Amino acid sequence: MVLFNVTAEKERALARRMADLGIAESDLTERFIRGSGKGGQKINKTSSCVHLLHAPSGIEVKCQRERSQALNRFLARRELCDQLAARIEGEKSEREQLQAKIRRQKRRRSRRQKARMLDEKRKQGEKKARRQPVKLQE
Repeated sequence: MVLFNVTAEKERALARRMADLGIAESDLTERFIRGSGKGGQKINKTSSCVHLLHAPSGIEVKCQRERSQALNRFLARRELCDQLAARIEGEKSEREQLQAKIRRQKRRRSRRQKARMLDEKRKQGEKKARRQPVKLQE
């Protein structure tokens, strides 16, 4: 019995993970809504966007990553498991860690840090400028 248009192995893994986290299908409220964003007529006419609400924890997940409603149902449940696991374990999920890393990379450097970096670059440039080409002795 195929529910989510993925391999049976992936479905079993998801069912095991949901059971381990204590998520029952009866706890989920699932709605299908029309998607938004790029995609034009296909997005505007089909209700492939999945909205899941896990009543006991209050976690809401909305997924419209794929065009297939069945695949979005699977991905939404997987995202719900990720969020609930992160809440239970109390540690940042991989997704939050990646977002924090990108935020740090985009953050503007302080004047002192920028001056130090430019000074190091200048010193490296001077060091390279002092290098002499290799002279072959005949």
